[in-house]
Amino acid sequence: MSNRLPKLSPRDSRIAAVGLLVLVLVLAYFLLLHWWFVAPLRSIAAQMDDLRDTQSRYAAAIAEQPQLRQRIAMLGAGQAASSAFLPEDDPNTAAADLMQRVVDAVGAHTEGGSCTVAQKMPVPNPQVTSGEPFRKAAVSINLSCDIEPLVGVLQALEQGTPYLFVDNLNVYRNPVAAHGNGPPLEVQFTLSGYVRPGGAAPAASAPMPEAAADEPGATP
Repeated sequence: MSNRLPKLSPRDSRIAAVGLLVLVLVLAYFLLLHWWFVAPLRSIAAQMDDLRDTQSRYAAAIAEQPQLRQRIAMLGAGQAASSAFLPEDDPNTAAADLMQRVVDAVGAHTEGGSCTVAQKMPVPNPQVTSGEPFRKAAVSINLSCDIEPLVGVLQALEQGTPYLFVDNLNVYRNPVAAHGNGPPLEVQFTLSGYVRPGGAAPAASAPMPEAAADEPGATP
């Protein structure tokens, strides 16, 4: 038998030639143009779109800068005026105020037994949580109390303003006082609060040479 391929008609030959040409052009496009020119240009275009988007967001943020500064100043003023802070702006003075607050709270709660301040002293460099934006004042307190006035004192310290925090609370029974007439409980704790933030920094003054030049009789 003959294995000869059937002869293509002129029309089929033209179709096959066109198809082969298209295939060659597609391969040439991807091998010579797309991966070397088109793909990098499309990547650059995508990066430029991202940069334009970033630039527009930064431009919007810059346009809002005066309003943001005004809001920050208002928030800072609100914080400085908040009753949550101790009224003093110095930790040592604030510690003295904390000790006086304990004395006042003990003196105001005498119902149901007795309570006395056995010892009070400031805590130097009180421990703060990392990243805390405010300064802290703290004092160490020792009380000798009956249970009822002790509850009243602790509630008065923690539930009012400024915000005060009772930490490291230790309560134990005094066996000697329990057999006598003294208060049966010895109490130790640390009382702390946050110092009022300082005022805003003063506005920058005008440069001295320009100011001097404007004054009458100033030497150029």
